[in-house]
Amino acid sequence: MARRCFYSFHYNPDSHRASQIRQIGAIEGNRPASDNDWESVTRGGEAAIKRWIDNQLNGKSCTIVLVGAGTANRMWINYEIVKSWDAGLGVVGIRIHGLKNLQGQVSQIGANPFDYIIHGPTQNRLSTIVKCYNPSGLTSKDRYAWITQYISDAVEEAIVIRKNNR
Repeated sequence: MARRCFYSFHYNPDSHRASQIRQIGAIEGNRPASDNDWESVTRGGEAAIKRWIDNQLNGKSCTIVLVGAGTANRMWINYEIVKSWDAGLGVVGIRIHGLKNLQGQVSQIGANPFDYIIHGPTQNRLSTIVKCYNPSGLTSKDRYAWITQYISDAVEEAIVIRKNNR
């Protein structure tokens, strides 16, 4: 049975890359927000965005942060990571800079988003606990194949890591 996961990513530059990963089918993910839905949510301000994220996290076992060039240290990405961790969900990062977008372009590698979050009990960066994978391969196709092969294992490992780090 596929795990129910929340996908966290920087919408504008990475929505197509995220869509590719969602289509793998190894993970049951949250329903993607359409442009119209997201515009409606954001018009409600910060409280509405938090409510939407909180509702999306409900019933999930892991958050998969799809790390593109501009993902790290974004306000809502940080909020999703912290809320996920505090709710006891597994958290894992998968770099997607090597996947092509709709224009056939790949982007630069981004910073590790877990470097910007402090783990309360240890006061260490969350990156010392949570893994952020950089899929191997020279081409977009190779990296997609790596993600297809290992995403389920990464989720399972993230859930174990979270259980072992209260």
